[in-house]
Amino acid sequence: MESNINQLNKLIKQLPPFCSNYFIGISNRTTELTRISYARDLSLFFKFLSEQTEEFAQKSITLKDLDNVTSEQIEQFIYYITYYESSNKTPTGASSEIQRHNGAEAKARKLSAIRSLYKYFIRKKQLTHNPVDFVEMPKRREKAIIKLDPAEVANLLDAVENGYGQSERQKKYNRPKIVRDVAILTLFLGTGIRISELTGIDIDNINQNERAILITRKGQKQDTVYYGDEVSDALEDYLEVRKNMSPLEGHEKALFLSGQRKRITNRAIQNLVKKYAHMITPLKRISPHSLRKTYGTTLYNQTGDIYLVATVLGHKDVNTTKKHYAVQNEENKYMASKAIRLRYKDDNEKDA
Repeated sequence: MESNINQLNKLIKQLPPFCSNYFIGISNRTTELTRISYARDLSLFFKFLSEQTEEFAQKSITLKDLDNVTSEQIEQFIYYITYYESSNKTPTGASSEIQRHNGAEAKARKLSAIRSLYKYFIRKKQLTHNPVDFVEMPKRREKAIIKLDPAEVANLLDAVENGYGQSERQKKYNRPKIVRDVAILTLFLGTGIRISELTGIDIDNINQNERAILITRKGQKQDTVYYGDEVSDALEDYLEVRKNMSPLEGHEKALFLSGQRKRITNRAIQNLVKKYAHMITPLKRISPHSLRKTYGTTLYNQTGDIYLVATVLGHKDVNTTKKHYAVQNEENKYMASKAIRLRYKDDNEKDA
């Protein structure tokens, strides 16, 4: 599989030359996956300018041209990408047109990519204004928090630990993988870390005496998370197994290894969580982020401290935390209002 850095470099080569400086400039505060996403979004934006506007028709976009882009053209771009066609090459080399759609969240992400590009060059005094500042952000529809309840958490870990659905022979063969998977799920549920933070952990990032793990947050910022008894037990079990593994060259430091003896990937973790969660709650679409939300909701319900939740989860803005977790408190208050009865219709209802 092509590495993220190779994929990013290919995308940057397809963009106007001035974009190379931008991606170098933001490399210290963004992940490779974020930069890949930005590169794709910017590519679509420049394609729109050269193919769908009169002013930039059939033109190779220069940095100077960006100062002439208007907020109205940005709005036209957002309207255009709601439904549009793009070319797609088949394995045989033939080209076909594909219908694509962008909802509010995808549109907001594309606006963020354009805004970030402008902010970088304005800071460098190579552009004078940011037209995105005058464009209204698409309204995102609030999504329900998909998470596990306490019984489902216990059932999930029990199912993995007991080798649910496997014969005794399979359990014995898969024992190292089971121990690894229990450690991964327990770490998600016991610390609330993100998937990229988990896959990026090296063995020497763990301090078992302090029960602390050094992780890399969004923007390449390092942070320390602490864990309790259950995470400690799961990690100790896995580290004993990990001692007997022989990683491939270049993957020696990785904490979690795949079956190919390489650092486990985000995709592999996503598939792992999906597989196990489906066994115990098939109607919920559980992802690694759902496990993070499960942790955050549990922590908030037990402490009532939204600032603590924000700190532990690594949120830069507590309003982000409030939006996702404080709603639980509002639901509890609403349920409490329904539980209070001031008067009863008759004696039978009172005695019930």
